[in-house]
Amino acid sequence: MKRIAAALAATLLLPLTACGGDAEAGDGSTVTVTVGYQSKTINTVTAGTLLRSLGYFEKQLNSLGDGTTYKVQWQDFATGAPITAQMTAGKIDIGSMGDFPLLINAARGKQLGRPTHLVSVTGYNLRGGLNTIVTAPDSQLTSLTDLKGKKVSTSVGSAADGTLVRALQRAGIDPDKGIEKLNQQPAVGASALSAGSADALSQFVAWPGLLVHQGKAKALYDGAQLDLPTFHGVTAREDFAKERPAVLEAFLKAQAEATAYLSAHPVAAAEKVAKATDLPAEVVYLYNGAHGIATFDPSLKPQLVAALKKDVSILKAAKLTGDIDVDAFVDDQYVKKALGSSYAEQLAATPPPARSEVWPKGATETRAFTSPADLLAYVAAHPDGIRAAYVPDADTGTLWFADKAVWVADGSALLPFVAPATAQAYTDAHGGARVVSYAEALERAA
Repeated sequence: MKRIAAALAATLLLPLTACGGDAEAGDGSTVTVTVGYQSKTINTVTAGTLLRSLGYFEKQLNSLGDGTTYKVQWQDFATGAPITAQMTAGKIDIGSMGDFPLLINAARGKQLGRPTHLVSVTGYNLRGGLNTIVTAPDSQLTSLTDLKGKKVSTSVGSAADGTLVRALQRAGIDPDKGIEKLNQQPAVGASALSAGSADALSQFVAWPGLLVHQGKAKALYDGAQLDLPTFHGVTAREDFAKERPAVLEAFLKAQAEATAYLSAHPVAAAEKVAKATDLPAEVVYLYNGAHGIATFDPSLKPQLVAALKKDVSILKAAKLTGDIDVDAFVDDQYVKKALGSSYAEQLAATPPPARSEVWPKGATETRAFTSPADLLAYVAAHPDGIRAAYVPDADTGTLWFADKAVWVADGSALLPFVAPATAQAYTDAHGGARVVSYAEALERAA
């Protein structure tokens, strides 16, 4: 199962019982809970943008019935770093961010005597498809080896930088000396790519999909080629969690409710997030849709924890952290209590293979297809009726825009790829197979 079972939603509406850690409960006081989130890092929406728009956290707090009046203060940030800074200053109670920023969050918290803990997961991809390296639409670069000596923009300390480092290493390029790395915020890097002052951009969701959708970039490398999990998660201050465990449990119950909503209403959820962020709904759906690049599930899966441990070495090499005790940082007690008997099921669940999907114009639901060729046939028959079309990479399974994919014709088969290098690798290994344009792929399917 890809997302939380619908049956869980009903259990999440049950009132919570205040825990003993809520020292002020019952005295008529007002408590403000501050949540740091990243509205445009859309794989955190179940703990941020979508959750805020649905009001589930506030409803859960109101149901505590402990005599305390709760107010939620939502603070929006562009990256995880300022959330960590505010958490270690005691000004943010709960935050959400990507896997590499989570490790920095753990390191800074311990260093400054304000320990934090990873308490749940928002969105993840078991192969690493949440990060992508893109280049300019008219660029002659076609593979990672072409990046040698080039200027590449990324955000040092982010998961996207981790993808870049690992990908370059596998391509035999020294990530420190083989390229000129530009340490830039995503928006600055996007501008640099457009201006020609950067040859490529390695970034996290939703920047690669956004730039490709806008026609300002094309994919060069699919992060899922690394076959290493990437994810976003929720971190909480240890002192806050101990003082107000019922409040943290309320947040995690609300997150699970938002996850259930996303699963049941993926198109509506994409529209809500698009409205709140000014991102195109088609881009939000690429990542968060029914067959999107991300899977949403609050459980702390062993595969994700294991990946987090492997990430430490990347941050140490960049001199951003020292050793990190990941096992001490991960604390699943609160999400286990919040999800109850369904937690074990969620922990064991794995996402099914992505399917080809069309979002017809004016529709409130999408249509899935058994193969990319079937999708192309539908698109060819409805040339003016398509809002967006998505296909999974034939190798990695990463969902991508059908009209931006690299298509390969192999006999009667039509195969989509995110990046040109993987398409070329396929044609090299299959005699007679060749890269074709999207227009030719549509003609063949029709």
